[in-house]
Amino acid sequence: MSNTRVLTGITTTGTPHIGNYLGAIKPAIEATLNPNTSSFFFLADYHALIKCHDPERVAQSTREIAATWLALGLDTDKATFYRQTDIPEIPELTWILTCMCSKGLMNRAHAYKASVDANREAGSEDLDDGITMGLFSYPILMAADILMFNAHKIPVGKDQIQHIEMARDIAGKFNHTYEELFVLPEAQVDEETQLIPGLDGRKMSKSYDNTIPLFAPTDQLRKLINQIKTDLREPGEPKDADNSTIFQLYNLFANKDESAAMRSAFENGIAWGEAKRELFEFLDAKLSAPRTGYNELMNNLDAVEAELHKGAEKARAEAAPLLEKVRIAAGIRPLTYVAPKAEKQKTKQKELTAEELARIEEGRRRAILRGAQSLLDQVANAGDPAAEAKAIVAAKTEEVAGLKKKAKQKAENELEALKAEWASLLV
Repeated sequence: MSNTRVLTGITTTGTPHIGNYLGAIKPAIEATLNPNTSSFFFLADYHALIKCHDPERVAQSTREIAATWLALGLDTDKATFYRQTDIPEIPELTWILTCMCSKGLMNRAHAYKASVDANREAGSEDLDDGITMGLFSYPILMAADILMFNAHKIPVGKDQIQHIEMARDIAGKFNHTYEELFVLPEAQVDEETQLIPGLDGRKMSKSYDNTIPLFAPTDQLRKLINQIKTDLREPGEPKDADNSTIFQLYNLFANKDESAAMRSAFENGIAWGEAKRELFEFLDAKLSAPRTGYNELMNNLDAVEAELHKGAEKARAEAAPLLEKVRIAAGIRPLTYVAPKAEKQKTKQKELTAEELARIEEGRRRAILRGAQSLLDQVANAGDPAAEAKAIVAAKTEEVAGLKKKAKQKAENELEALKAEWASLLV
């Protein structure tokens, strides 16, 4: 069976909490047990600098996240676990990809548009006020993270799908311009991922300040659980387990029998104070062993650092050869470099599978359409899209007839891509 590469980055700006564990860390570590999957996990400390300018927070978060993943049983022989800043090939690839990426693509990034909208609503004359180049162009850094290891699947939330699409566009543009070196990644969104409730019932998130740190000391864990919001039902009154943060958190850690017993207690009118005590004792017991391991690692950061260096060596063993190919493809070569003969290139092309060729063609098509975005928007916004599409195709066909050589070939490629995109409108 083919080997699927899965890549996940963890931004180093916060303390891992129960929501992170249940929603991302636990399933990621479990996935490493699949022999047909190669997992890449990295501490995204370059990404942390985009919004966090507190050096102590970034440094402490890096320590905590690294120790957390190791304490939870990540086998670094089965996965590549590294720190982003230990891979110098990534920022170099970022620059090369930046030179392939249109500003228009970055203009459409959700985070940038949201910042511009916030400035507009605030009445700022400068719509880019407070927006750094890090915020503006970080989707390119994210693309470099992914393409550096030619990852196939990127587990993300729905809000990150756009960034994976951007990575595909950038990869397609490079492949079309220079050489087919990059896999076109795909977003992997788990539609069944359960919402992890926080102290106030909303999604557990540091943005809402409603999190429960995964390895909070016993006293802090008890205090936080006692803060969970409940309704006004008295002891003895049946409680709605499915709409209770207490039950949901319990259920996420419980086995079938434990969950059934707790549900029965809710139906029989358990008091809220008793329910919170049950949850505290249950979670404290479940997290005791990994918490001990975490504390030991936090007191032995040399061991954590050694694991990250080990991961960096594995990662660079892959990154360096690919970057060398990228540099050569772009023309950054030794003065004595001699290009392979055309026949060798053709042989290599024949060795590609039908699936790989399809991905390459899809990347080429997307790259062409990206350059024709204004025409796509023109049709999408037209009162009669079919008529508009036909008019544009007719005009383009006439334009192509008057062109010569390279300009004609480029225009023909765009025309064919547009025809395929508007096939349903041109019938």
